[in-house]
This record gives sequence, C-alpha cells and structure tokens, in this order.
Amino acid sequence: MDDTRKKEILEQLNKANKNTLGETLEIVYTDVSDDFLTATMPVNSRVHQPYGILHGGASCVLAETLGSCLSLINVDINKVVPVGTNINSNHLRAKREGVVTGTATFIRKGNTMHVSQIEIRDEKGNLINHTTMTNNIVPVGKV
Repeated sequence: MDDTRKKEILEQLNKANKNTLGETLEIVYTDVSDDFLTATMPVNSRVHQPYGILHGGASCVLAETLGSCLSLINVDINKVVPVGTNINSNHLRAKREGVVTGTATFIRKGNTMHVSQIEIRDEKGNLINHTTMTNNIVPVGKV
C-alpha cells in the first residue's frame, strides 16, 4: 500500500468516527497496511470501571472497531459488507491512565468470513488485552 492510499484510508476512517462510539472513546486510527490496522484510545476516567481501571467493555469496543474496520477496508463495499458475529476478549493486565494502542491483523481472510486478532498494548508494549473476532462477509442488502 502506498503512502497516498494509506493517508486516504486513515482520513476516511477517522472522519467516519464522527458521532459514533469511536468518537466518544476518542479512538484515532494511526496506521494501516494491507495486513493490519492500528488505532489509539486514551485511558482516563471516561473509560474506567468503578475500581479506576480500564473497563473491559472499552477494550472490547476498541478491538471490535479495529476488527470490523480491518475487514471493511479489505472488501468491495459496493458488493459485500462485514458483519461481526463473534468476539472473544481476554483482559490480561490492568491500565489506569495513559494511552493504549490496538492492532488488528487477519488470522483468516476468506471470501465469506474474516477472523482477526486484536492486540491492545500500553505505552511500554505490555499486552493489556487479546481479542479474536469473526466477521461474516455478506452481500449488500442481506444485512
């Protein structure tokens, strides 16, 4: 993927975040290639659970957002769309503040199903969350 296409995709994804949960959680797409998609999310009181640590649901939102968008940028949306059908998330380490970075990569990229893994890491590279996600790829109009 050339730099022009990379910049175009990141701009489109960040623009599409407007008025969504992604905007509410301040998710920002930062890097993309043919094989991965990366985004950041700040960790602060807005995404804490009552104990003052990153809420597992917020991690799941970041992971599902990345997995869905990785599929989206790898299909012809005039013909098919990805629809999330399964997510399995393991919360491995607590995070109180700072920024987490999620990276989605494909485990399987088929014609009718995509399976991705998403790793969410802190600023030191510690693994905070590991998620796998399945998207069915369905014809437009069948959703």
